[in-house]
Amino acid sequence: MARRAVPLSPRSTALLAVVTPLTVAAFVWPLWFHPSGLASNSQLAPLVFALILPVVLAVVISHLTGDDLDVKALALLGVMSAVVAVVRPLGAGTAGIETVFFPIVIAGRALGPGFGFVLGTTGLLTSALLTGGVGPWLPYQMLAAALVGLFSGLLPRLRGRAEVALLAGWSLLIAFAYGWLMDLSFWPFMTGMGSTISYDPHASTWTNLHRFALYNVATSMGWNLGRALTTAALVLVLGSPMLRILRRAAVKGRFA
Repeated sequence: MARRAVPLSPRSTALLAVVTPLTVAAFVWPLWFHPSGLASNSQLAPLVFALILPVVLAVVISHLTGDDLDVKALALLGVMSAVVAVVRPLGAGTAGIETVFFPIVIAGRALGPGFGFVLGTTGLLTSALLTGGVGPWLPYQMLAAALVGLFSGLLPRLRGRAEVALLAGWSLLIAFAYGWLMDLSFWPFMTGMGSTISYDPHASTWTNLHRFALYNVATSMGWNLGRALTTAALVLVLGSPMLRILRRAAVKGRFA
């Protein structure tokens, strides 16, 4: 039976079931949020999301890391957060090369979705503090990385080469998904209003989706592809030994 360093209680599971769609909505609001009065002001929406989501995130983490988290699991979380902080500058997004998602995917897979979710937030926060990457984009990066860790722990159970192949394919997918989500978070403010790839607050969802697809291909496709290839390659080369190390640590730690 797989050991989970951060167990998911029924209450934590329910909270994640609520927060996950809210998190996705925080990224994709330009595709469905249209002006129709004061509450739908296109400048107000991202500000509200940016203020509310860190609070929601803190509440979820407090539940995930409550009484069920022992000292050994907390220590392992600290070690893995440090690993994320150390490996992130190795790529730093240069030419799309990013190493930060490899430990999050592997840890979420080996130690469970709860651990992956928490590591995504603490790892990105720690690395941002160390590298001076703190800014309005940080809550979005933390939430997106948390989703990466969460869903990595929910993948189908496989072992051996099949598991590594699954994680490599998953890495390709989440690398693009992360890029799409992050682009959506600032796309309405980056392109102005006068081009065919600009956000149009009065256009339909499908029109804005088409505009965003053009924007993403024109500006971010190379970065997303580099992130995907880097993460998948790390999984294929180092995934198997890292999974064994973390699973052995979970067994030795006698987590719940």
